[in-house]
Amino acid sequence: MEEKLPVTELTIEQAQAEIETLRQQVTQWGTEYYQNDQPTVEDFVYDQAYQRLLALEAQFPVLQSQDSPTQQVGALGETVLTKVPHEQPMLSMGDVFSTEELFAFNDRLQKNGLDQPEYNLELKIDGLAISLVYENGQLVQGSTRGNGQIGEDITKNVRMIKSVPTQLPEPLSIEVRGECYMPKQAFVKLNQQRESDGLPVFANPRNAAAGSLRQLDAKITGRRELSTFIYYVPDYETLGVTTQSAALARLKDLGFQINEHYQVVQTAEQIQAYIDQYTAQRNDLEYGIDGIVEKVNDLGMQVELGNTVKVPRWEIAYKFPPEEAATIVRDIEWTVGRTGTVTPTAVMDPVQLAGTTVARASLHNPDYLAEKDVRLGDTVYLHKAGDIIPEISMVELKKRAADSVPYMIPTHCPECGAELVHLDDEVALRCINPMCPAQIKEGLAHFASRNAMNIDGLGPKIVQQLFERELVTDVADLYHLTEAQLLTLDKFGAKSTENLLTAIDNSRHNSLERLLFGLGIRHVGAKAGKIIAKHFKTIEALMAATSEAVAEVDSIGPIIGDSVATYFANQQVAELVAKLQSAGVNTDYLGDDDAQVIDSDWAGQKVVLTGKLTEMTRKEAQEWLEQHGADVVGSVSKKTNLVIAGTDAGSKLTKAQSLGVDVWNEQQFVAAMKEDLQK
Repeated sequence: MEEKLPVTELTIEQAQAEIETLRQQVTQWGTEYYQNDQPTVEDFVYDQAYQRLLALEAQFPVLQSQDSPTQQVGALGETVLTKVPHEQPMLSMGDVFSTEELFAFNDRLQKNGLDQPEYNLELKIDGLAISLVYENGQLVQGSTRGNGQIGEDITKNVRMIKSVPTQLPEPLSIEVRGECYMPKQAFVKLNQQRESDGLPVFANPRNAAAGSLRQLDAKITGRRELSTFIYYVPDYETLGVTTQSAALARLKDLGFQINEHYQVVQTAEQIQAYIDQYTAQRNDLEYGIDGIVEKVNDLGMQVELGNTVKVPRWEIAYKFPPEEAATIVRDIEWTVGRTGTVTPTAVMDPVQLAGTTVARASLHNPDYLAEKDVRLGDTVYLHKAGDIIPEISMVELKKRAADSVPYMIPTHCPECGAELVHLDDEVALRCINPMCPAQIKEGLAHFASRNAMNIDGLGPKIVQQLFERELVTDVADLYHLTEAQLLTLDKFGAKSTENLLTAIDNSRHNSLERLLFGLGIRHVGAKAGKIIAKHFKTIEALMAATSEAVAEVDSIGPIIGDSVATYFANQQVAELVAKLQSAGVNTDYLGDDDAQVIDSDWAGQKVVLTGKLTEMTRKEAQEWLEQHGADVVGSVSKKTNLVIAGTDAGSKLTKAQSLGVDVWNEQQFVAAMKEDLQK
């Protein structure tokens, strides 16, 4: 923000003019952040404006107003979700931006009669505040914070989040509150998929979590890999505890996921050490944090201290300073993905940011590039969205050259020269030439991937060599590779050649659904491929089907129907299918006996089964998990993602609890299996 006069030096007329501007600005940014889940400025820009507004209103009390954003909690605005009143208001937290301000807050608490209070320090999760209500141990309602008084009903959606128990081990009637967040890797995967689909990307994991939690279709929420940390109970006496730290431990016993990185402290030195520790470690966490929360540990004292109209007096949030680096844009490169999406990337002078060297940052799509107005030679500020993805936050206009000109968006594909198209429903540019070399290389790697044709050993580097040496031009050519050809590849010997040829030959016998997924038909994932293959049985029947006929298949719909029909209407696709059949590739559905790993939220999860199951055998549970991509292991370790515990679970359950590994009972597992069927 530009330099401004101290508030003590302003006249009341100057203050009034600035307050009116700031209120309008902060309200607009708040709506974009809280309601639309699409912020247009970085958090620290909003925080600076908000703090300036607070200071002005404090200096000029006569200008204070109840409709100021400083007197509001979040924003509710228009919503298609059902509104839910909160029995007790869900308040915001006060913010401080330095340890000096934090210790000054503590000094004020002690002046108000708290003699050396204990504080519970917790990580400030970068997510969306939620409320969960249970009656007799059953989850009956989930809601967002909204404006603090009224939130949005998200009950169906929170039921799709694995870390939210739908039934407690005790018949408690209780409300708990916490944060819904999106893990960093899930955020990366979601934005990559949205970029591939030509959709706007989310600015950060918090907005991705909020957008996912507000979906009208709960199945979409279920696919977004959300998680939660629960940290507050309005009626703490229900839990029989007297401190915040004890409340967290009790919540964990009830099956809620809590953040384990909390610590009870008393001294300024302990507080500083905690802040220093997690300032250094924040980039290593699997989820985003944007600060530290300090709470008076004694729950009775919390009640005595009470709240202002907007924030509790017993807690404060220390916000991390923005971690940014300035650099210069030297080039903008455009790359072509498997589906033809053409994506711009800024190439910059290397800088150190959040512990790594950064020289590239995605600009996502032409609209994003135009909105940021990034030009060659510009000085820009970089930060890491969600602490992981390098992103340009703003251009330093004062350093822009006088002869600078807006960047011209390309009109032709950088790989094949074909004219690019900007489809009506997308923000992305696309190359729709099916023979585009970049798309073919990406498509070959996808065709060979595990959930597609599962050709072990055929990774992107091998595909690159095959393509450069003109040994393959499409996926059908893979089935004509010879031993002599493979032996010419770099670092390829007799054994690796034999293994790859065997894997290619084995893939000829896959069921149709793997082939459909491997062909890379837009919007057709592994699950949709299986549903379609099971319905049409043969590729000939599918190729002859209309878009309406495909859309009418249970759970498919018009978007996938149009995509499939459009794909198979292409003459080059018909020729490709004929080449595959000529090479001996199966194009029929082989039935449910064709065991395969399908696209699933379970993929890559290490799961331990322990105890006696009543609704299935252990073998049946293991087969289901492995079919859905999980790795069922025999022992519990820090690398274990989940333990499913039946009755009479023994030492494995004990070890899981000691390591803080998630534990499900059989009912939770069965519920997850049913939910997976609906995705």
